[in-house]
Amino acid sequence: MDIRLSQLTDWVRQFPGLAQASPRPVSGDASFRRYFRVTNHDTTFIVMDAPPEHEDCHPFVAIARHWHSHGVAVPAVVEQDLAQGFLLLEDFGDRLLLGQLDATNADRCYRGAMAELLSIQHLPADPAFPLPPYDNALLNREMALFPDWLLTRQLGLELSNGERCLLDTSFTFLRESALAQPEVTVHRDYHSRNLLVRPDTDRPGVIDFQDAVRGPITYDLVSLLKDCYVRWPESDVERWLEHYRQLSLDAGLHHADAATFRQWFELMGMQRHLKAAGIFARLAIRDGKTGYLGDIPRTVQYLVDASARQGALRHFHEWLLETVMPAIETQLQGTEPASL
Repeated sequence: MDIRLSQLTDWVRQFPGLAQASPRPVSGDASFRRYFRVTNHDTTFIVMDAPPEHEDCHPFVAIARHWHSHGVAVPAVVEQDLAQGFLLLEDFGDRLLLGQLDATNADRCYRGAMAELLSIQHLPADPAFPLPPYDNALLNREMALFPDWLLTRQLGLELSNGERCLLDTSFTFLRESALAQPEVTVHRDYHSRNLLVRPDTDRPGVIDFQDAVRGPITYDLVSLLKDCYVRWPESDVERWLEHYRQLSLDAGLHHADAATFRQWFELMGMQRHLKAAGIFARLAIRDGKTGYLGDIPRTVQYLVDASARQGALRHFHEWLLETVMPAIETQLQGTEPASL
């Protein structure tokens, strides 16, 4: 028996028009959260189940209300019970951007997503809930996921002292670049599985924002344009990158020329993909969510391609090619990405 679902059903039935509601599963995600849909006549809502022993809903509610009040397309919080970990939310539907993208609409969709991202980056600070910084410690913890979970636990590699030194040197280079960038509001997972296509607008609905921080201006952009779940031709990425550079320049968020912004973007992407590859392995090993293993080859290939363009990371690039990619090809050959 699903005790949490029974408790959630009792909770949601106390609200007007939902006395007979039967929550229908929508999806889960990479966390312990689950989502259900309920109906009140012609209106639907999403119910979030976030077990408080695993998930803290306070950041979600605080960020949702602040962003929503400034016009960012995040779901309105209709009702809440933070002690139980239940939220009743505005329903943006099921049309994830990932499932809607194709070569004919990608340019329009990404321009809409970048317009929404600019709104997020332009947000004023919330004095009632200041966002934590994307600082040295957080950047290091994220990059450490790559050796700790992907290399040693998933791939079974035994790293020598020289290899660990190579990783430390490479991580320092990436961290210093990230910390040198102008700071903005960072969603931290701004990609095609957290953006929902909405009717009558090219600007997507934004979800999964509870881990937002203040950090590097290119972080969310690289999450969007070098998405771990879909890859686009380099010419498209370059065009979209320059489009956003100009948008954010005009908005006064930075003063970088094209070459500087591209360098920030490339190195930020490497930090992001180190983190993501490690998380995908951790989801498989610790949480039994093996579908994410199929996204590791694409994610690490981003690392290979970006490091090839960085003279300072030549040895790291060669090591990826000679050691890491063969292990991935041997172990993860034939794995399929997680289904939508």
